[in-house]
Order: sequence, then C-alpha cells, then structure tokens
Amino acid sequence: MRLSTLRHACRNLPTPSVHQPRTGVRVFGLAKRSLPLGHSNNSQLLLRAACSISGTTSAEKAPKLGKQTDGPGYENTIRENVQRTKEKMVALQRGHPALKPTLAIIQADEDDRLLEINKKMAGKIGLNITQICLPRECTEDEIIEEVLKLNEDPRVHGVYLHLPPASLTSRVLNTLRPEKDVDGVSDLNVGRLVRGDMSQGFTPPLANAVMELLARHDTPMEGRTVLVVGGEGPLGVALQCLMQRGGMVVLNSRRSSEGLQKQMMQANAVVLLAAGHMDVPPTWLRPGTAVIHCGSALMTEDHGREMSGVGPLTAALRMRNVVQSSSRWAQGQQYRPWTLRSLKLQPLSPVPSDIEISRAQTPKPVDQLAQEIGLLQEETEAYGRTKAKVRLSLLDRLREQPDGKYVLVAGITPTPLGEGKSTVVIGLVQALSAHLKLNSFACLRQPSQGPTFGVKGGAAGGGYAQVIPMEEFNLHLTGDIHAITAANNLVAAAIDARMLHEATQTDKALYSRLVPSVNGVRRFSPIQIARLCRLGISEIDPRALTPQEVSSFVRLDLDPAKVTWQRVVDTNDRFLRKITVGQASTEKGHVRETQFDIAVASEIMAILALADGLGDMKTRLGRMVVGSSRSGQPITAEDLGVSGALAVLMKDAIKPTLMQTLEGSPVFVHAGPFANIAHGNSSVLADKLALKLVGEDGFVVTEAGFGADIGMEKFFNIKCRASGLRPNVVVLVATVRALKMHGGGPNVSAGSPLPREYIDENLSLVTKGCSSNLRKQIQIAHLFGVPVVVALNVFKTDTQAEIDLVCQMAKESGAADAVPCHHWARGGRGSVDLAQAVKQASSQPSHFQFLYSQETPIVEKIRMIAQKVYGADDIELSPEAQAKIDYYNQQGYGKLPICMAKTHLSLSHLPEKKGTPTGFTLPIRDIRASIGAGFIYPLVGTMSTMPGLPTRPCFYDIDLDPVTEEITGLF
Repeated sequence: MRLSTLRHACRNLPTPSVHQPRTGVRVFGLAKRSLPLGHSNNSQLLLRAACSISGTTSAEKAPKLGKQTDGPGYENTIRENVQRTKEKMVALQRGHPALKPTLAIIQADEDDRLLEINKKMAGKIGLNITQICLPRECTEDEIIEEVLKLNEDPRVHGVYLHLPPASLTSRVLNTLRPEKDVDGVSDLNVGRLVRGDMSQGFTPPLANAVMELLARHDTPMEGRTVLVVGGEGPLGVALQCLMQRGGMVVLNSRRSSEGLQKQMMQANAVVLLAAGHMDVPPTWLRPGTAVIHCGSALMTEDHGREMSGVGPLTAALRMRNVVQSSSRWAQGQQYRPWTLRSLKLQPLSPVPSDIEISRAQTPKPVDQLAQEIGLLQEETEAYGRTKAKVRLSLLDRLREQPDGKYVLVAGITPTPLGEGKSTVVIGLVQALSAHLKLNSFACLRQPSQGPTFGVKGGAAGGGYAQVIPMEEFNLHLTGDIHAITAANNLVAAAIDARMLHEATQTDKALYSRLVPSVNGVRRFSPIQIARLCRLGISEIDPRALTPQEVSSFVRLDLDPAKVTWQRVVDTNDRFLRKITVGQASTEKGHVRETQFDIAVASEIMAILALADGLGDMKTRLGRMVVGSSRSGQPITAEDLGVSGALAVLMKDAIKPTLMQTLEGSPVFVHAGPFANIAHGNSSVLADKLALKLVGEDGFVVTEAGFGADIGMEKFFNIKCRASGLRPNVVVLVATVRALKMHGGGPNVSAGSPLPREYIDENLSLVTKGCSSNLRKQIQIAHLFGVPVVVALNVFKTDTQAEIDLVCQMAKESGAADAVPCHHWARGGRGSVDLAQAVKQASSQPSHFQFLYSQETPIVEKIRMIAQKVYGADDIELSPEAQAKIDYYNQQGYGKLPICMAKTHLSLSHLPEKKGTPTGFTLPIRDIRASIGAGFIYPLVGTMSTMPGLPTRPCFYDIDLDPVTEEITGLF
C-alpha cells in the first residue's frame, strides 16, 4: 500500500461517539461503563470468549469468559514492560547522568485523562512529560508550529500527537522528525516497519500492545487467523505487518462490511481498531476467540469514559519508545566514523584555468558532506547548497574525543608571486583522504576581496588542488568579513559620536541622556554597571551618584590625537589611506584626520581568529583599546558601551564555514587576519573542531601566512599559546623559483614576465638558495622542536635535476623528508608521496616548545625573535617605541606575546635582502598593542594596512553572464 494512501486513510478514521452501556459481551480494551459488545451482563473487562452455549436464555447465551484484564496476567504484562524499560533507563543515565528523557503530548483540548495515564507510566520509569493543549478547532498551521518547536528542542525525545484523525494530515505527520515520532505514524517510520528496518524507526505502541496480548493467548497464534476490523491507516498497516511476521493469517474488514459475521466465525482472534460503538452478537464468535478492543487507546471525544483497558499497556510501550529514542540520541552524540565519498578527478593537459576546473566538478551537497564527516543535522546551518556554518556545540559533544594529528603548512621566504602554500594544503588533504583513505581536514583563511579584485587574485588554491566552488570561496562566502566591517565601523562611529557629545554637553545633560528615565524609572544597563565597577563606584542607583562620580562616569575624555581605531572597508582603495572626518556643519567643527584600513587588518578579525568561544570573543571585544584619554588612560570598547552590540554582530561569524575540495575532502574556511600586523593564521576554533572530527588517527592541515619566519613563528608563539594545541609536523613549502631568487637571481615582480634565470635550468642558483634561505627556515622550525617535511611545489619549468637537488639539500639541512609535489596538475594523486611523508613524520615524537615565556620582558621577547628567527645581531628601539614599552608595562600588558610587523619578502627588515641576511640591526620604530586580540606588535619599517589598485587590476577580466549567471575571470 502506498504511503500516500495510508495518509488518506488515516485522515478518515472514524470519530467515536457517546453510547449508553448495554448488556452483552465486554472484551479487552473497553473501559467500565463503556462501549458494549454483545449482550452479556458480565461487567468485567475480558481478554477472550471461552465458548458459546446454545439453548439458553439471552443472558445464559453469553460466552463463558476468562482472563480478566484487571487480573494478574494483564498487570504482569504492564509490570514486566515497565521494569524492562526502567532498567534500560537506568543504564542510559549511568552513561549520561544529565539526560532526562521527555515525552511531549500535543492535544486539541484540555482533557487530561490521557496525560494522567502517560504521566503515571512516565513516573514509574523516570521520564518527564510535557503537555501542549491547543484549541479544539486548531488549524493545521498551529499544530505544525508546535511540532517545529518540539523538533528543535533538544530536551524532547518523543512527541505524541493526541489529535482528532482529521487533524493528523500528511503535512502534520511528516513535519514531525522521525526520530521523535515515538508513535510511529510518519510516512518514514511506517515505511521502515513495512520494509522490516527498525534500526531507526518506531513501532506504534498500540500495535505492540495488541501483539503482546495475542502472545499471551492460551493457544499460540502462529498459523491462526486474525480479523482486524477498521484497520485503515498507519496503525492498521503496522499491525498487519507485525502479525504476518508472527506467522498469522490476517483478514481485514470494515465494521460495516456485509461479510463481517462470516469473517468473525473464521477468526481465532478479533482486533477492533475502530473507535466507536459496535454491536457484535456472541453467536458471531467461535469458541476460544480472543477479542481485543483498542477504542480506549485511540483518540476519543467520549468525555464520560474512563481511560483503562489497552490504554495503560499502550502508555507503557510508548515510554519504552521514548527511552529508545533517548538512547539513540545519546548514541548519536558519540563520535561517528567517517563515510567520506571522494569525488573523482580527471586531470587534463594542458591544465585549464582555475575557474574552468572548479566549474567542471560537481560538489557534493553540503548536508551530505556534513553527514559523511559525522556532523549532526542540528550542528550545521546551510548557506546555499555548497557551504554551511558549523555550530560550536560540536566541541561540547566531542569533548572526550581525542584530537587528530596537527599539521602546519608554512613556507620559505616567498617571491611577490607567492609559492602556493594554499595549493599544498589542499593537495595534501586530497592525498590523505581520497588516496590514503585517512580522515583529513583543511583549515584555511578566508581571502579578502581586496586582492581578489586587485593583483593577487583569489586564495582558493589552484589547478587541481582547489576549494570549490572557487567563486563562492573568493567572494562573499558567508558574510564574515562583512560582519567584521560592520562591527569595526560601529566602534569608529561610537568613538567620534562620543567625543562630539562630550565636547558639546554638560555632565548633567550627558548623564540624563546616557541614563534616561523610562516610565519614570532610571536604571543603568548591565554594561554601564560594569563601567561603574571599573571606576570603583559601587552605587548602582542613578540617583545616588555624587557629581564627581557622575562626571567620571559620563566622560571618557578621549584625546582625538590618540585615537588608534580606524575605519575599514574590504576594498583596495589607496585614497582612503589618509582622510579627514567631521567636516559637515552638524559636527560643529570637530574635525580630525584618520584613515581606512582594509577589513582583514581590523583587530576584530584577529580576535575572531584567536577566540575559543562566544564568551571569550565577547570578552576580547570588550577589552579592545581604541585610544587614550587626555590623562593617558586606555579607553576600551566596553567603556564606549558597544561590546555587547559587537558580539551580536559577530555571533554568526564565529562559526567556521564548511566547504570541500575538488576531490570532496572537507575544508573549514574561517578568519583571515593579516600576517604582518596580525598573526596571519586561520581560526583556533576551526582547528579545534576539525581535530575532533577527524578522530585520533586523522589529520588536520592548516596554513600560516607568508614565510616561516613570520607566519609560522606567530602560529607557534601566539596561536598555539592561545589555543593550547601543539603541532605534530611542519610542512615547509619551497619552489625552485623562490630558491633561485634567494640564490642571487634577479628581482621578480607581479605582472612582469619571469627572467630567463627562472625558466632555464640553473643548479648554481638553486644550490645557493637551498644553503641559505631553505636551510634557515628549517632551522627556525627546529627552534620549536617540530619535525619538518619539505614540500617542493613543482612548476612546469622545473627540471628533474633541480628537483632532485632541492630534495637532497633539504634532507641534508635537517628535514625529516623532502618530496616533490604535483598536486596543481594532478590533484591529490600528485601529493601522495607528501602525504606518506607527513604520516611518517607525525609518528615521530614532537618536542614542541615556545621560543620565549610569557614572563620574559617585552624588549627581550623582541630581541629573541630578531636574533634567533631573523638572524639579526640586535635590535634598535626608537624613543617612541621605548616609551610605548614603558606604558604597556605600566598598564599590565607586559606578558602578552609579540607579533612582529615586518616585511615578508626578507628575513630582515629590508625587502631587497634575499637569502639569509646577516650582520644587521633590526630597527623598531614604534610599538602598538591589540589588547583584545592579545598581542603587542612592534613595527619594523612602514606597514601599509590599505593596499592600492594597480594600473590594470584583476577586475578588468571579471564578468558575469546574465543568462547563465556564470562568473568568468576569477583566478
């Protein structure tokens, strides 16, 4: 029978009416003073008719009845089921002490009789019951609204729809999540029962109750005939399936059927499913026929009827289903083995453009990918078909799960063209997952749209090692950078507005506006109470503050010349590097010079990358220092009263975005802080989530921006210090092109053809580059006690002799292994050797250590980085830098780690110095602090935080087909 037919039949179940009791046979399931069946004066509830006697009066003709339903047999059936369920409940709570399973009952009136019988059974087992009473004439939409709420309520593990048959529409029943449908009436659960797969479904409790009673019949029912009267709908189908599996012959009939008497005479048992009045003469029943009436367990409008009969047993079996649902839920909270399906690649030669490759592959639906890697449905928030946010609740669910292996991809000092760290990350993960069949996850930064439309292009990888869809990755993604922009600029607006209002109003006027009277009552907001505490004011009654306390409260007294907070925009716009604000007449002459930074340079981006949860992010946002008062005191975002609003703007951005590679491997894209004035790494949260998901034997591969001297050093000293995570392996990316540059080759610049030295074989330049920069970067990694595998990203102009030379010299310089990688042209298959080398290196013990301790003074931290990492002889502090150090020590910031802001094109502060410069002193011209992010950043030279557009930006080639909506020109 088709399920759509079942739904139609279910809608047409008859509604019972009130009838006066008559004399006659009363069968199991009828409440006392309730629905008569036949003409017996016996008032007890009975399971079966023993025999019929002819030749007597009407009263004497009544069958001799046995096995009373209020007798020990029936009570034992209930008691045994309750006991078994209670034992399962105890075992469940032993492993999950906080779990308290709950059954929710939705009903369309205020009749509490059914609630009471279910509550009684729930109390015996230790379950909770909640009741939702809707109006008798409630609409389908009202029912669905309540069902949807219960679907999303993690405290509810079962839902019983105690509604009139007309209300149990297909739409209502199939809105209920099958895993909470403990009465087994949804299409999916009925289908599972028909198919015989009950590993995830539920059998209707009433059907189970009937089967339990039939099993207790004096005569085994296998091979016997059972007549089901009124067996339409899912309950009838379920009962028929169970009976047939029990070897019974099942007859179906409507109670109005003309052949009902004949069918009853053929039956060894009769099950009356239809609720309502039904007269059955005793002469219709064969001797020993079992008769079970289920009317009292069905929806009824008979308010005069007691809830007894089949009802208590049905309630007990419903509780069993609730406990089973809770057990499945608890099992579902455990770590789930991956069932990752890799996508096949068919690499072409020559290799097409990145966007052509991306578009040629059909990504898996993101919900399918999420299921394959063990995410629960409620842990993802889809943004379209191919990307989804992942909720941080995953960390709580898998908190006992051991982490996988943690791999960092860094690089040698790059050329201005970049050396392909992102492609190595993706190629390595594709090799691990699709070819070595090891759980693996890539964690990448979200790219800024500035470079995407400027010179560099996107950051989704390249060739056959990409994140797809690459156009979604490179553009808006899920809006995190837009959220950062909004939050950052809200702070900027709050700063200028506050300075204007303080400059143009008295203390009294400011106070009356900051703490207004609402309905005659003035009260401080929670964030204002926090400011009072920081000021040492314990009074929280606005009327009780002294004039001096009022003045301290309302005046931040920000010095316009010492405001350090800038506005941001996610576009390369050189004309915003220096601007003037406040020129409108409404700002009353309060003009000041300021600037725009690119959005990813915002401290809020760095906070997003380092926060380990929503609470931590909110705290960090609140302690961001936006400037100083005229008295030299730091002013924070919390002082401005804006930190709560910032957390609201960032509440979704804190969730990593799930995407996939060309071969279907999972990728987290999250955060994208600058690698010069910030630490240049993807988020702590993305790494933590991925390490739990891959399992103990899996791999998480993340990337550090720029060369190892910058991105890797900050990864270790800042990110690992904040996260508590420890890497197992460093993959150091090198290219023949970059090594030739460090060996003395001519300058390389974006947009210009490569000189011949980089196209023709030149072993001399390669040797000098390996013995200088490559050797030094391997040594830097060893400072932190982590094994190194060198990945040579092979270009088509590289010769075999050059490739062999690099790998040989890398091993001689201390690398655990060095392998050529061809992922750009071949995908994951081209990085299998790298994957095997990483797997081998990760099995070695890691002796990770920080370069410096938190207690080390600021100056010494800077000196250690300069000397041990960059190779400088010493540092030189400007007077301004020394004054800042003294100020930060005074404010208690001396224990923060150091985030050096210097050029990425050289180990020194001079971009033109390639290889391994020596004999230089590192100048520190200024020092600044990102207190919210949690680091101090010395400025080595001039750092641009707003890129500009070149003569011919990338946007010349980017276009949209208005018919197909396909994007062209991205790379």
